[in-house]
Amino acid sequence: MAIRDWPAGERPRERLLADGPAALSDAELLAIFLRTGIAGRSAVDLARDLLGQFGSLRALLAASHGEFCAAPGLGDAKFALLQAVLEMGRRHLAEQLTRGAALADPQQTEDFLRARLRDSPYEVFGALFLDNRHRVLAFEELFRGTIDGASVHPREVVRRALAHNAAALILCHNHPSGVAEPSAADRRITERLRAALDLIDVRVLDHLIVGDGACCSLARHGML
Repeated sequence: MAIRDWPAGERPRERLLADGPAALSDAELLAIFLRTGIAGRSAVDLARDLLGQFGSLRALLAASHGEFCAAPGLGDAKFALLQAVLEMGRRHLAEQLTRGAALADPQQTEDFLRARLRDSPYEVFGALFLDNRHRVLAFEELFRGTIDGASVHPREVVRRALAHNAAALILCHNHPSGVAEPSAADRRITERLRAALDLIDVRVLDHLIVGDGACCSLARHGML
């Protein structure tokens, strides 16, 4: 039976409008994105099939172009639409950390960094540059590495801090393994960067490690 023939209270789009997106399952949300199913399968059926094939909604959203388009009912048009939706989500989070805005909510910072770094297949090291009132100047990805780590050069971090005339910064990087616990190497590079930045009077407020779940803050763990 096509979704349009379902009772109104069971159709995903109508349920979203009535109850809000949080009330829908992953399959129902995905069905709204898909809009249509394939022969013999409604959009909800197809959504359930895709979630089973990829293992989770997150895995589907993070799939490569080739992996995504090889699945039934998908293709270039839907891949382009998905990438546009994901980028809009990232930009929505980034607007909460716009240039000139003071950091007032640590959770906003963590949400932004997770959106930027969590699904990267390789390690990315970045910094959020701040003025002396902790207003956002810029965010930059500074180094990219392999899944085993990134080569971080203190002089480059110092150079970018000077370029932004930053008074403070928040360091960040992701662990592609998904485990956000700081390693001995993470602690060493944090100390090296703090020592280098101290020479130009730039404070390191925190170093956030992004994994699958919540970010790990070295400052909260007493490692700064």
